[in-house]
Amino acid sequence: MDRGAEFGRWKAQSLSKADLSRKGSVDEDAVAVVELLNSREEFFTTSSCAGRILLLDGSPNDSGVQKQHCCWLLVTHKPCVKEDVMAALQGATSSAVLKFEPFILHVQCRTLQDAQTLHSVAIDSGFRNSGITVGKRGKTMMAVRSTHGLEVPLSHKGKLMVTEEYIEFLLTIANQKMEENKKRIERAQVLLSAMFSPLPSVSASPWSCLQSLSSRAPSTWPPEGSPAKTGDDVWKVCQRPRQECFPSLQTHFQNAC
Repeated sequence: MDRGAEFGRWKAQSLSKADLSRKGSVDEDAVAVVELLNSREEFFTTSSCAGRILLLDGSPNDSGVQKQHCCWLLVTHKPCVKEDVMAALQGATSSAVLKFEPFILHVQCRTLQDAQTLHSVAIDSGFRNSGITVGKRGKTMMAVRSTHGLEVPLSHKGKLMVTEEYIEFLLTIANQKMEENKKRIERAQVLLSAMFSPLPSVSASPWSCLQSLSSRAPSTWPPEGSPAKTGDDVWKVCQRPRQECFPSLQTHFQNAC
């Protein structure tokens, strides 16, 4: 079978399957990136999580507290407050662990070159633990991952081992990581949109070039205090994707603006 046709068949089968995640749907903060990738013929997503704060209660005999052997006491994709964690800890009977898990996205790519292009976007967006794997059947997968996770034990055999003040301190850190995680997702959305969308005309003004990108991430563009008003500034604010993958985009912005 032609490789392109086979990839199309894999994509149709994957996207037609029911969502078997605990939530049963794509997380709100990941929807834009997931839909953007699935709209392209060279990509489709197989799983995602926008990032979350978890409180898990597992057996003290489990090394690393594996989630499949745990009771999920609390899970949220939004900032968390101490009162929620303290209430959830009332249900802990063994070893409770507070975790922050950053954004993760698995994307099947049509070719290795497509995967490398997406990998560059991920790295430039801040997801520096991203990687590519090629399976025996030729399936090329790109995993978008980050390194700014958090995992801290709070109780042992049902007994709380830390103070409420320390838990509040941990949540401050976890919430900061959640906010940074969201910014990285939005940065990835901007870069993907810039790569996939038609470029501004070479006769476009500097401001129209900026607005072209601004419309794709209105909540974060331009970043606070950014002086981006030229094509070169736009490129820097975007955290320029690697030149070898996006030479035409970089050249166009330099010429257009």
